[in-house]
Order: sequence, then C-alpha cells, then structure tokens
Amino acid sequence: MRSLFLSFLLTSASVLTLAADNPSLSGKWQVQSSIAGNDNQQDCTFSQKGEELTGSCASQRGTVNINGKVDGKKVTWTYKSDYDGTPLTVNYEGTIESESKISGNVTVPEFSADGNFTATQTK
Repeated sequence: MRSLFLSFLLTSASVLTLAADNPSLSGKWQVQSSIAGNDNQQDCTFSQKGEELTGSCASQRGTVNINGKVDGKKVTWTYKSDYDGTPLTVNYEGTIESESKISGNVTVPEFSADGNFTATQTK
C-alpha cells in the first residue's frame, strides 16, 4: 500500500511539473513586430486546447483569425491578410520564454520579408 501511495505521489508531481513547464497561452496578448523595418502592434486573443492554438489579432489594418500549434516551448501561428489588395501570409515562429512572454521570428513569404516579434500577455 505504501509503495502504491508513493507511486501516486511521484506521478502527480511529474504531471504538475509538466503543467508548470508548459503554461497555457489562452488569453489576451499584445504582439509587437518589426518586419523589413515596418513596426506593427496587434492585440491578440489566443485560445489553446492541447497543442492547437486559435484566436484573432486586431490592428489598425483590421482583424484576422489565427491558427497555430504549441509544441513544448515552441509556438507557431499563421494568418492570411492582404496589403493594398495583394494577398499575403504572415507566419510567426517563437519560443515561450515565460508564462507572459513569447519572442521569435515572423515571415511574409509573398514579399520575401522577415523580422522579429515579442508577445506579452496582458490582463
């Protein structure tokens, strides 16, 4: 009985450690990006279910829906938009640095443009 209880405690501690290492990204985030010298700010709302990341981001150019994935400390998301009538795809690839900060690279393949971003969770 004692070894069963000890096994249960060790398993519970492992699960709690994994949960603490991989915080949920669900909530509101402010995303600052710089792509080819153009700075942009977006207010995003993310919803994470398992590895799936969905949500929306709003800026002065409008609101877009995002789709992405969380894999451990790595996070990616993409959205489709347009720039003066030209369709484009914006890809984010980052690392979760803490419960409230993500940073990484952003690319726009149609314009062969790239840059970096920082996302900070807001309350």
